[in-house]
Amino acid sequence: MAKKESRFKLDISFVDLFVIAAGTAIYSFGIVFFNIYNHLADGGVTGITLILRALFHIDPAYSTILVNVPLFAIGYKFLGKKDMFYTLYGTIALAIFLWIWQRVPIVINIDHDLLLSAIGAGLFGGFGCGIVYRFGGTTGGVDIVARLFERFKGVQMGQTLLTIDVIVLLSSLIYLNIRQMAYTLIYVWIFSVIVNFTQRGAYTARGILIISNESEKISNAIQEELHRGVTFLNAEGGYSHKSKQIVYCVVSPSELHTLKKLVESIDEEAFISIIEVNEAIGEGFTYKRPKRFKLI
Repeated sequence: MAKKESRFKLDISFVDLFVIAAGTAIYSFGIVFFNIYNHLADGGVTGITLILRALFHIDPAYSTILVNVPLFAIGYKFLGKKDMFYTLYGTIALAIFLWIWQRVPIVINIDHDLLLSAIGAGLFGGFGCGIVYRFGGTTGGVDIVARLFERFKGVQMGQTLLTIDVIVLLSSLIYLNIRQMAYTLIYVWIFSVIVNFTQRGAYTARGILIISNESEKISNAIQEELHRGVTFLNAEGGYSHKSKQIVYCVVSPSELHTLKKLVESIDEEAFISIIEVNEAIGEGFTYKRPKRFKLI
């Protein structure tokens, strides 16, 4: 009897692993040198580890692993083997870098200015975690829950993390005063903004829906002037019940003004709907675009 061949293939990318490790290094740097040194809390499991540190003097490098154990079971059930591997890898990398940074003799002298501390923690933490999320990893903890919400509910991870963070931060009042908590909330807000910004990229495209009786002319003009692909969508007017062709294309933000002027020059009565596109993959965005040569 022939041996049944396993269908499972982990398909691990070493680039992903390197970037996830770099992201956890940046995130943990912010935790150690801004949160811990300036008495700011954090959300999620990291916030819990900081509470344990303040109350029982437990090293966050160790409590990060211990607190995550029950959450790993949830992640294994719902995230799949590859995602779970990346989660374990990210959690262990975070614990290692937390241990390292606490033993590196670096001093960031900001005179315990809580506003600068909140900004620094938000920038380092948000950027580091954003990189981790963008390459398919998590740092464990409530990141697992946030990724499940993103996968099954379509909720951005930053929004889910912010909600959970508020709950944990309220518990941090056990060892923080109101002033420290106020600056911690500033940190959490900056963190969530930078996470979303980093995860989707600094560049966002614009999806354009154009309803016009001159759809053919508009389509030709977009292709000739902007060198962007165009798709026709068949539609029917709700009032007139007449068939029309909707022109759909995706352009960069810098091309948006040109496109609107182009459409207006062809049909002043054209209806244009502009949609923000968080990510555009394909020719002209992630693939090489045909070069445009100009004499002037």
